[in-house]
Amino acid sequence: MFVEIILGFTALIAVFGIASIIRRVDVDPKGKAVLITGCDTGFGYQLSKALDRLGYLVYAGCLFKDGENAKELEKATSSNLTILQLDVTNEKQVSEAFQLINSDLNVKNLNGLWAVVNNAGTSTFGHVEWNTMDTYKFVSEVNLFGTIRMTKAFLPLIRKVKGRVINIASGLARQGAAGRSPYVVSKYGVEGFSQCLRYEMKEWGVHVSIIEPGNFVAATNIFTDESISKLSKKMWEEMSEEVQEAYGKGVFDGSVQIMKYYSECGVKDTSPVVNSLKDAVTKKYPKVRYEPKDLYWHVRTFVMLHMPHFISDRLYHF
Repeated sequence: MFVEIILGFTALIAVFGIASIIRRVDVDPKGKAVLITGCDTGFGYQLSKALDRLGYLVYAGCLFKDGENAKELEKATSSNLTILQLDVTNEKQVSEAFQLINSDLNVKNLNGLWAVVNNAGTSTFGHVEWNTMDTYKFVSEVNLFGTIRMTKAFLPLIRKVKGRVINIASGLARQGAAGRSPYVVSKYGVEGFSQCLRYEMKEWGVHVSIIEPGNFVAATNIFTDESISKLSKKMWEEMSEEVQEAYGKGVFDGSVQIMKYYSECGVKDTSPVVNSLKDAVTKKYPKVRYEPKDLYWHVRTFVMLHMPHFISDRLYHF
C-alpha cells in the first residue's frame, strides 16, 4: 500500500513537471498581430512595448492618439507598432479600428488577428447611495460593455487563426467590497462574460484567458490623491441632502481617506500583470486564469471564495 502511494505521488509530480515544461513553449511571433486597448498608460503601454520587442505586429489602441504618452510609445517602438485612436465606448471608433486593422492585415497577407487584449478600464469608489446611476453606467460602459464591444467586433478575425481573447477582470471580480460597487459590478460582468465566451469558443479553437490582478492601483495611477479628491468633491455635491445627513461628512471623509490609503499601499510594479498578459499572448498553451497578486490578495481570495461567510465577513468586512 505504501509503495503504491509513493508511486502515485511520483506519477503526479511527473505529470505536473511535464505540464510545466509544455507550458513554457512559445508560439512563433512571425506574422501574428495583436490588438491591445488602453495603451496610453499602465499595463497596455508596457505590454505594447514588450510584444513589439518580441516581434509581434501590435495595434495599440489609445484613448488619446495625439497625446504625449501615445507619442512616447510610438517613439519607443518599431514600425511594427501602430497607434490607433480607440475609445472602447465609441461604436464609430471601434468600427474604424476594425476596418483599419482588417485592411492592414490584408495588405500584409495575414489571415486574421492573433489576439485581442481587453485592457482599457476605469474605476471609482463610494457607497451605493453616494454614486449616481450615471456613474454606474459609465464604469460598466468602459469595463464591461467596452470589453464585449471589442470582442464581438474582432472575433471574426480571431476565429480565422484560432487566436486568443484576453480579458482583464480584477481581484474584485469574484468577491465584493464595501465602497466599490460600480467597479465590482462591471468586473463581475467581465468574469461572467469571459467564462461564457470561453465555453463557446472551444469549438473554434479560440482560447480565452482571464487576468485577475490584485491591488495594482499604485502601479497604474488609476487613482491619485488629486483624482480621488476631485471625485469625492463631485460625489458629495451630487448626493441628496437626506443621504448627506444620514451618513455625515465625517464618515464620508473617512471613506475618502481609506481610498487614498488603498491607492498607495498596493503593488507598485506593473511587471507581474504585464508578464501574465504576455504569457497569455505568447505561450502555446496559455492558462485560463492568471492571478498576479501579492500574498494578501491570494489569501483574501481563497478565504472569500471558500470559507464560510461568517469567517470572511469577520476578517474583511467588519
